[in-house]
Amino acid sequence: MRANKMKEAKIKAGRYCTYQERTQQEVRNKLYEIGLYKDEVEEILTDLITENYVNEARYAKTFASGKFRIKHWGRNKIEYALKQKNISAYCIDLALKEISDEEYHLVITQLINKKAMQIADDQYIKKNKIARYIIGKGFESELVWKLIHEHLPV
Repeated sequence: MRANKMKEAKIKAGRYCTYQERTQQEVRNKLYEIGLYKDEVEEILTDLITENYVNEARYAKTFASGKFRIKHWGRNKIEYALKQKNISAYCIDLALKEISDEEYHLVITQLINKKAMQIADDQYIKKNKIARYIIGKGFESELVWKLIHEHLPV
């Protein structure tokens, strides 16, 4: 009876992973929801990793790419979010290396220009508001200030 439940759980977990990228912890939680015991969960998770249904490096790359390109998150915010999902430092580094410096600078420049159009204060206040906004999105403060000074002259 238990073997049958494990087989069904593995099929469900496989579908769950096929639908979108998942972390090991997300899959583990899903298997616990089904009602499996710890050793059964770990056995199925090991099978799913071996069969490449679960791949944390691939998950981290997909996550970082999506958050950067769609939500315009900076490296700091992406790194923090991946750490919250218990992704290894190695996988986080791989994911962040996927974001090119040129594209990263371009996004910051676009955010600067977009925000500058929305703010009508004097230059000093305007630059501070823009910097706070972009740094809040997870971009590095030194880089943000450097690009603000380049693109918004005094």
